[in-house]
Amino acid sequence: MENSMQTITRAIQILKTFSINQKELSLAQLHHELGLSKSSLQRILNTLVVNGFLEKDNEKKTYKLGLELYYLGKLVEENSHLLTTAKPYLQALRDKLGENVYINIIEDNERKCIAFEEAKHALMTISHIGQTSPLYMGASAKLLLAYLPQNEIEHYINQTILKPVTEKTIIDKDRLILELQDIREKGYAVSYGELVYGVFSASAPIFDNRNNVIAGIAVSAPLARVNDSIIESFITSVKEVANQISEELRF
Repeated sequence: MENSMQTITRAIQILKTFSINQKELSLAQLHHELGLSKSSLQRILNTLVVNGFLEKDNEKKTYKLGLELYYLGKLVEENSHLLTTAKPYLQALRDKLGENVYINIIEDNERKCIAFEEAKHALMTISHIGQTSPLYMGASAKLLLAYLPQNEIEHYINQTILKPVTEKTIIDKDRLILELQDIREKGYAVSYGELVYGVFSASAPIFDNRNNVIAGIAVSAPLARVNDSIIESFITSVKEVANQISEELRF
């Protein structure tokens, strides 16, 4: 039983090594990333390929994620009440504002994008489903952090080293605490280049039927494309859509 569980764990580790920046990996790269023996890796890789979870390029001797994961992912999407409820609102918000819009959640003490609708601009902000970031930087992340229970907020801040990604990243813990209080009072969060230089973002909370924040909806745009009135319209729009999704989730 222990060996079986170990094999399953290793298979999961292999699958989670692939990312938007590592779409194809060789046996040697996986060995380097995971530190597993090449013989063990090869056995697990062969099993994943046979079952459709990985595809092998015999010429390049590399592996990539297989279609079986896509099919399973579509099942998850179709069965997720949040995603199915939010999708038409997300698309309508993208069309109204003409900018990229997202839904984010907290997973493993990070902000994670679980839905994304892309606008059609020559100059766009870049994101993707599965993208993560620390909870102390950017509108979406700060929003989710702000609505955690107070003891969880304090624990996160006490245990986290606030490292700057841009010159706008908040790295002072007292300032972050005040920012989180302000977010809860206003009901939304904004960022002016805290996570990505030159990008504005605004985010508002989505509540479930027990009035718990389960996600945040956000819009982002290059600062060069916004002004005060556009920013106000972004904030108003994300709050309205977040409220609409929350109302639908309550029934």
